[in-house]
Amino acid sequence: MSMYRPPAFASDDRAAIHAVIRQRVFGTLAAVVDGTVAFAYAPVVLDAARNAVRFHLARANPLAALADGTELTLSFVGPDAYVSPDWYETRGRVPTWNYVAVEGRGRARRLEGTALRQLLVDVSAAEETKLLPKAPWTIDKVPADKLAGLLNAIVGFEVTFETLEGKFKLSQNVPAGDVARVIDGLVARGDPASMAVAHAMRPARLP
Repeated sequence: MSMYRPPAFASDDRAAIHAVIRQRVFGTLAAVVDGTVAFAYAPVVLDAARNAVRFHLARANPLAALADGTELTLSFVGPDAYVSPDWYETRGRVPTWNYVAVEGRGRARRLEGTALRQLLVDVSAAEETKLLPKAPWTIDKVPADKLAGLLNAIVGFEVTFETLEGKFKLSQNVPAGDVARVIDGLVARGDPASMAVAHAMRPARLP
């Protein structure tokens, strides 16, 4: 089943979709386990060139028992914000919600040994760069015996996306005057989520 996305909001711009994943690295994972949809949550490392992500789960997590080749769906939700009808130039509109979301599907492939260790290195390195000028933490600071226990307690996966779809619901279906008024309303509201949606709505930013 494809992501529900009316044409006005659909985006297949891979660079824009990858940017969402890089910004919102903590994804929601879903798979069918014993006939029931099960969810898990994990930070991912994006390999843009291969259109793939890597992540790990606690070994006790039901999704960690998935066999190679099992289909997984991953969801990444970007900024979202309420839109008041009072902000529109056009009268008679109703409340709505603007947001950015990405869904990808692919087959799970388990990571073991050096590939699993490298995943941990890459996850922490990506996040530590966001904390500069703090000296980056590295996995070499973990004692060897403790690291071995950690690696035994987790299961790593890679998913190469077979489908990857973006939904950028950012008022593309209303006149430019209404878009400008919504941006002004969100900026006036001033909270981080509203500001992020306003930024995404600016015409140069739309995918």
